[in-house]
Amino acid sequence: MIKSYIFPSAIETNNSNLANVSANLLNGLKLYHDDESYLIGNLALTEGISPHKNVNSAPSDLDYQLLAKAGMLLSHNSREEPVTVTTGFPFSTYQLYKNQAMNLLSEENVIDYDSSTFNGGGVKSVTVRVNKIDVLPEIAGCIIGLRKGEQQISGNFFVASLGYGTFESVLSTESGIVHRTAVSVNGLRYALNNMITELRKNNYLGMKTEHQLDAGLRNGYIILNRKKIDLKPLRKEVLTNYYKDIISPELRKAYSDADFEKSQKLYLTGGGALYPELVDCFKEEFDGVLETQIVDDPQSLASRGYCYNSLHLNGGDRSTAVGLDIGNYQSAVALFDDSM
Repeated sequence: MIKSYIFPSAIETNNSNLANVSANLLNGLKLYHDDESYLIGNLALTEGISPHKNVNSAPSDLDYQLLAKAGMLLSHNSREEPVTVTTGFPFSTYQLYKNQAMNLLSEENVIDYDSSTFNGGGVKSVTVRVNKIDVLPEIAGCIIGLRKGEQQISGNFFVASLGYGTFESVLSTESGIVHRTAVSVNGLRYALNNMITELRKNNYLGMKTEHQLDAGLRNGYIILNRKKIDLKPLRKEVLTNYYKDIISPELRKAYSDADFEKSQKLYLTGGGALYPELVDCFKEEFDGVLETQIVDDPQSLASRGYCYNSLHLNGGDRSTAVGLDIGNYQSAVALFDDSM
């Protein structure tokens, strides 16, 4: 079994003393970098004032480095060392960032963190040693997760990853990816920006951050000026328009009738697969042509695929395999857990 640790890709600079405010490390991530302390993930959302996130960050960006350190820290206590790590990027940035990520995560990673947030232990430092590292296109990680994971999916199939920064899709065959069918366009942020534009027509959004507004889109409501505003009708509108304006035209160009003869399965993954409104758009467009399915735990599929890739790289050593998915909305660390 693979276990995934998922945390929001939210960050805030914060030098406050926070003792025993979380139940565990996952919810109490406070890291140090260049004499500054940063709240990461759920702790940034609960104790932060204005947590932020970047979209499609580069390995040279502080946000990416902090999220990577958080992921490596979460893997530290339950892995033998040195570890084998696989991570990834969207098609659009994969070639640009691959070598940067490999240089960042290779060899030794020194991580300073504050354990007092969850056990009162104070500032600690750990070193995570990396033996091997690989960087894949995110969609390839999803395909590995489908083929090598619990579902053990074989044959040909389409896969669509509905991410916050990027939407990607491709036809996967037993021989590999059909690159002609690859799609990489704007992600869910496009719909969020349209929602924000509509909200501002009749509401004062104050100091709401992009992450907080995105949470409102996901929850279906938001609190503004002490009033609860139902966002479900607006959510359906912006998601439907996002599909019609961005996703559908690209899929029509990428997928041919000959491709549909090769496969009748479409698997949806990524955070957007949790929106029924988007899923319905896929089902409506491909009714009678493709059977559309949501994968198990769509937010962690890429990280699980990365973990299986690490297992292949290290010769089958489950105790050192790590999958690290630095996402735009949430990040995930996948590890083998034989106790499950």
